Formats: sequence, structure tokens, C-alpha cells
Amino acid sequence: MRWGLGWQAVDGLTAVSVSTYDAYRRPEPNCMIKVDIVNEVSKLADITKVKAEIAVDAVFDAMRMSMQRGERIELRGFGVFQVKPRKRGIGRNPRTGKEVRIPPGRTIRFKPGKDLQNIGG
Repeated sequence: MRWGLGWQAVDGLTAVSVSTYDAYRRPEPNCMIKVDIVNEVSKLADITKVKAEIAVDAVFDAMRMSMQRGERIELRGFGVFQVKPRKRGIGRNPRTGKEVRIPPGRTIRFKPGKDLQNIGG
């Protein structure tokens, strides 16, 4: 297995980490990971993998910041990401069985769009 990690400046931007490798282990056989998305974007947009990685990172960062502000992200035909409040509750420590208070928080929910729901058939 050959792994490489380098730093590269792209179009006058600050240096970004660029990870390239020939082989890697997938968590599951039918699992798409970030590098697969970068490769697809690179191929479909006919751009370098470095530029595709920057674009993919930019999209993910924009989505992350939007959700941190509590905003809803609606991608027509794909689905909706929504930040919802999570109630406080009481859980149990599996080792000791002792009750543990769970504070209220926020969680992210994804609702697939019609086009995505009809993938199965």
C-alpha cells in the first residue's frame, strides 16, 4: 500500500493538504468515502483532483457552517438537512448501570427528496 501526503498551493491560494494514495481499505464493500466523491467530481467536471478536493471541502464546510447556525439546507431532488432540537433525558452507563443525565442539544436529520426516494425501483 502506498500512501502520500503533501502540501500544495493552488491558484495562489494558501497551501492545502493533498492526500493521494493508490490503495486504501474501505469501511464496507459498498461504501463511498470522501476520496471517491473527489474522484467523481474530478472526472465529471474534468478538473484536477486537487481542485476537486478543494471544491468538495468548500461544499462540506459551507454545509457544516450553515447547520452550526441552525439553518436548513434544501437541495432540490436530493433532500433536506435540518437541525432539530434534542430533548434532555436520562441514560445509563453500561458498565456501572448508574443513571447519567443527558443534556439537551441539537441533532441533524436528513429527509431524502422524491428523486432520491425512488432509487430502489
